[in-house]
Amino acid sequence: MATAQTVLPVCGGNIRCFLSSKPRLSRSWSGSHSRSFVKYKRRKAAACFEPINFFKKPYNDSSCQFLRSVTSNRLGLSRCNCERAESLRGLTSEDGFGTSNGGIHSNGTILREGNTDSIEDEAWDLLRESIVYYCNSPVGTIAAKDPSESTNVLNYDHVFIRDFIPSGVAFLLKGEYDIVRNFLLHTLQLQSWEKTMDCHSPGQGLMPASFKVRTVPLEGDDTATEEILDPDFGEAAIGRVAPVDSGLWWIILLRAYGKCSGDKSVEERIDVQTGIKMILRLCLADGFDMFPTLLVTDGSCMIDRRMGIHGHPLEIQALFYSALLCAREMLAPEDGSADLIRALNNRLVALSFHIREYYWIDMKKLNEIYRYKTEEYSYDAVNKFNIYPDQIPPWLVEWMPHTGGYLIGNLQPAHMDFRFFSLGNLWSVVSNLATPEQSHDILDLIEAKWSDLVADMPFKICYPALEDKEWQIITGCDPKNTPWSYHNGGSWPTLLWQLTVACIKMGRPEIAERAIKTAEKRISKDKWPEYYDTKKARFVGKQARLFQTWSIAGYLVSKLLLSNPNAAKMLTTEEDSELVNAFSCAVSSSSPRRKRGPKSSQNQKAYII
Repeated sequence: MATAQTVLPVCGGNIRCFLSSKPRLSRSWSGSHSRSFVKYKRRKAAACFEPINFFKKPYNDSSCQFLRSVTSNRLGLSRCNCERAESLRGLTSEDGFGTSNGGIHSNGTILREGNTDSIEDEAWDLLRESIVYYCNSPVGTIAAKDPSESTNVLNYDHVFIRDFIPSGVAFLLKGEYDIVRNFLLHTLQLQSWEKTMDCHSPGQGLMPASFKVRTVPLEGDDTATEEILDPDFGEAAIGRVAPVDSGLWWIILLRAYGKCSGDKSVEERIDVQTGIKMILRLCLADGFDMFPTLLVTDGSCMIDRRMGIHGHPLEIQALFYSALLCAREMLAPEDGSADLIRALNNRLVALSFHIREYYWIDMKKLNEIYRYKTEEYSYDAVNKFNIYPDQIPPWLVEWMPHTGGYLIGNLQPAHMDFRFFSLGNLWSVVSNLATPEQSHDILDLIEAKWSDLVADMPFKICYPALEDKEWQIITGCDPKNTPWSYHNGGSWPTLLWQLTVACIKMGRPEIAERAIKTAEKRISKDKWPEYYDTKKARFVGKQARLFQTWSIAGYLVSKLLLSNPNAAKMLTTEEDSELVNAFSCAVSSSSPRRKRGPKSSQNQKAYII
């Protein structure tokens, strides 16, 4: 028989596992979920990934014996006995898959416990069914397992970086650390993958939007196959847009893993430290922009279609700020990191000042904009971005409550996007990008506008929707982003977990509890859809996938955090006294004009990684 071995180069490239195809693992296994009727396939292979050791690991599969196990009248899979030791290593009843809501039997099959009528039990069953295995190790969860779309899966059978974040947090809160650790290390290896579209390659450090485990024939051996991780950096995505948020989410999850598991060895690894620095270097690179915010194209984050968010969208800025704080906390103090940490600190101060000062809108600020003078050529201009008062949309004049406020969606010269974008505002609360007073005001606005932002299902991805000519011009007549659908004012249950973290951070968990109770009325009956349509979220989305994994995981994270609010600290960041002092100096500065002159040699040093 062919010999299985690993090929895991430290600097990226093909990540693969060689398998003998005789005997071969049965690729298909199906079961009937008593409530969801899920049918699916799972791929597994002999263990190949030893995260600490990247040397080739020869493996003799001649001793493999295959057995078939059926559990709870719904699961059946053929599994190699030799897989068990690796896949179950460290997964005890305390910190592994053997938990109170289910576990792994000694023969490798997933167990389900008693009360399947519980929404939480059902959610855990569905989340575990979405797990993707690579070389016997769990490495992530697929985007959706919708049986009604079995012939039109598109890329919903991929493991998306952003989609896995709530799944990863859920597993961390359950003490199931291996899947998160494997995900972090495998996606790190994909970071250096050669990525080219139309003869052009993006900067080093870009993380993929998603990856898929594929089984392909082994070249030169008809009797063997190999498993590979096939990443998508946006070159196959709709619109061909690179994912800016993937690397930022990766850093945030890495910190959460270390805080929750207590395992600092992962973030201290040389390859992980290098990966963090590559992401930071890509984000902190000098360009033509005068603003400290990240300049990105449309569709480069959760809103991954044309929705008029190109420029400096709030969501990216909030994740950027959070990732900078997390990275600063994890970077090893060494001579090679000094310049990078200095640039990071400078960016944190400038970014926090910029967002808090210029993105904030409440009734008072709205009235100021209404009275703006334009065409001010001066270092002391009040209307620094030359915003025309006529840009204030009529809906906002009526919608803005007397108490509360929010951070606008985007800011560019002569343009303010006044739409309320939920993820950007919620993560600004979580990361302390918003001041404590602003954070409370954001939650006040959510309560005041509950019927618009939550209604029958939390949570509106943005408000309001683009309609009529505005929809035609900005979205290009996108048939998926019609008014009050999908990214254009649709309601996304996965946003529950960001809402919950923000509410716990500000000591107001009752807001999240109210939203969760609203979701529980129908989310399970509706089969865990990706999003909801209509202004009040009355309908399951026209093109929404059912059994969407991050809808399931978002609900579970919310429930787990409310039962253990202290655990939210792995995602939140506290106010930094140095940043507060620097911010205060910036605000109180009598002259906003920047001192001109050549940069010091200290600032001209290249980042050393």
